[in-house]
Amino acid sequence: MMTKKILLSVFLLPAAMAFAQQYGGMWIPTELNEKEMKDLGMKISAKDIFNPQKPSIKDAVVQFNGGCTAEIISPKGLLLTNHHCGYGQIQAHSTVQNDLLSNGFWAKNMNGELPNPGVKVDFIVDIKEVTYQILEGTDKLTEPEYTKKINNNIEIYKNSQKIESYQSIMVKPMYYGNKYYAYTIETYKDIRLVGAPPQSIGKFGSDTDNWVWPRHTGDFSMFRIYADKNNKPAEFSKDNVPYVPKHYLPVSIKDKNENDFTFVFGFPGRTTEYLPAVAVEKIMKDIDPARIAVRDVALKTLDEKMRVDNETRIKYASKYASVANYWKKWIGEVEGLKKSNAVEKKVMYEGSLVAKNPEIKTTLDQLNKLYNDQAPYALNNAYYTEVVRNAETLKLAGDYNDFITSVEAGRMDEKELAKFKTKVTSFYKDYSAELDAKVTAKLLALYVNKTAPQFLPAGFNKYKDENANIPVLEDMSKNSIITGRTAVNGGTLTTDIDKAFSNQDKLIKTLKKDPIYQLYISMREAYTKTADPQYTALQAKIDALQKKFMAQQMETDKDRKFFPDANSTLRVTYGKIKGSAPRDAVSYGYQTHLAGVMEKYVPGDYEFDVPKKLIELYNKKDFGIYKDKTGDVPVGFTATNHTTGGNSGSPALDANGNLVGLNFDRQWEGTMSDINYDPRFSRNIMVDTKYILFVVEKFADAKWLVDEMKIVK
Repeated sequence: MMTKKILLSVFLLPAAMAFAQQYGGMWIPTELNEKEMKDLGMKISAKDIFNPQKPSIKDAVVQFNGGCTAEIISPKGLLLTNHHCGYGQIQAHSTVQNDLLSNGFWAKNMNGELPNPGVKVDFIVDIKEVTYQILEGTDKLTEPEYTKKINNNIEIYKNSQKIESYQSIMVKPMYYGNKYYAYTIETYKDIRLVGAPPQSIGKFGSDTDNWVWPRHTGDFSMFRIYADKNNKPAEFSKDNVPYVPKHYLPVSIKDKNENDFTFVFGFPGRTTEYLPAVAVEKIMKDIDPARIAVRDVALKTLDEKMRVDNETRIKYASKYASVANYWKKWIGEVEGLKKSNAVEKKVMYEGSLVAKNPEIKTTLDQLNKLYNDQAPYALNNAYYTEVVRNAETLKLAGDYNDFITSVEAGRMDEKELAKFKTKVTSFYKDYSAELDAKVTAKLLALYVNKTAPQFLPAGFNKYKDENANIPVLEDMSKNSIITGRTAVNGGTLTTDIDKAFSNQDKLIKTLKKDPIYQLYISMREAYTKTADPQYTALQAKIDALQKKFMAQQMETDKDRKFFPDANSTLRVTYGKIKGSAPRDAVSYGYQTHLAGVMEKYVPGDYEFDVPKKLIELYNKKDFGIYKDKTGDVPVGFTATNHTTGGNSGSPALDANGNLVGLNFDRQWEGTMSDINYDPRFSRNIMVDTKYILFVVEKFADAKWLVDEMKIVK
């Protein structure tokens, strides 16, 4: 009875959706509920979506460079993903003189497509459940023998599989280790930039509109997969040819209507839908606010400089966007958890479980105690990790400490050394020592003022005043080899790294005396002594109990359909195109249009400027075949698909498996869906394919790319 009350308290969707989406869903594509999807409007079969024996939609969907999703939209390997997913590559090809971020880029033909060393895409060839093989022999084991046996079983399984040289096997736990799945992956490494709109389209609205609806961002970019003459993966070569896919997505430019069925196919990163109430409360009240506070300071300091210095703006563009992304997400997550009464709902649900299975009370009591015991250490973990991550100079010191540790342990051979030098050289390319000295100074003050004294290094109270810290950190920075402002072995690490590394013993001795290195080490030693062991030990106990709690939930609640939390593996989520009413007297439609871009237009503004040509096209109403029933070009739309980070760039598909949109964000009021999906507020945001093609053909004059595609009218 309690479960029914909880479900009734959730906003009532149309009857067909109420059961399907009361908890959201990110489903393993081999385990789709075809009947449920067809009841919601799907016209194709589950085998059309994922079939390891025949070409299917999964053959057009790839993980892009380990983080985002992308999809193939032509028989010549043309790849579509988000502008923000390709941002690092667009930035890498940009200079002050040739600013592709500001101006956009469109290859005139395949010869003009730009290579991106190190970028790769992964296809999922097959998925198999291997729970029995991986859990075999683990019944009576306790840690650390249990983990050792699991890892050994995984290696045995992987070694037993016959795969090609360009393939690999990945085994991932699901349901907190109650099940295991094996993924056969095929990796392509020659990925070239084909086109990207200027950021005044691809990033329109920038940070102000990030995670916000209504949205008017043309968040897309195009790449192409290249292969050898046999259509197999190969390193970059001028002799490579465009990849011929097993399947590519037809692109639909049909009008969209509210309640149309959609599904999103991609690689969602991480969700935690099955946490106990106490864990959600800690995230909402402690952990997220700590992370937000650190990034708030870093972002404001960077922004002050980026607004007045063009070189800094370009140098820090990608990093700023990356830091701001989750800063704003966490703010929305906290608000959404409060608004959706997430903790109260969890408490009620746990009560219903205990009523059916009293043994669960013991598990919950233990979890409550562990989370409360862990709370002070978890808070310090949040502050410490965010400060070291966002104070780049400290992050660099951490990298050099790893280098020293590897050398002293005898692990730093020539190959590893070359890899490390490449890593730090890449970092220095977009690093300003002077700017980050100011960021570090302010973050140190925050850390001192927000951290309990028992977690701080001795004498660290001297850093509590950010204004006093700035000249101190600037002096440290000037006298540091880590920042590249002082030489070692006759060269600096920023401009002559080979010379700086020419005498490795001297380099290490100098690093150990470096003021920035010593600052980092003092923080790290205090953290690893006073917080990390306790945090980690308690987390291991929490993880073991969470596995038990997950199994108990699945055994007890027979009415609920459980999907595994996202873990960067291929998933399908489905729902309907829908607007929302997130708060009193506020109602959002499901579709935005080009008229909305013009309404937001602020000439010369770094977030809301609009390219002159786009304004001309709008004023002339030169929309070609891309206008909808309103007579305008649709830009974005929302639906009830349950998405998260990693779904960026995922294809949004219609009932027939045609591409209708490109997933790029979520509505701010629903970002808590990583922890607590609420159908009232949880909406994913997509760029409309009509806007994508309109920009490509009309704005960029790149009709040759549209001609490659199969357009569904």
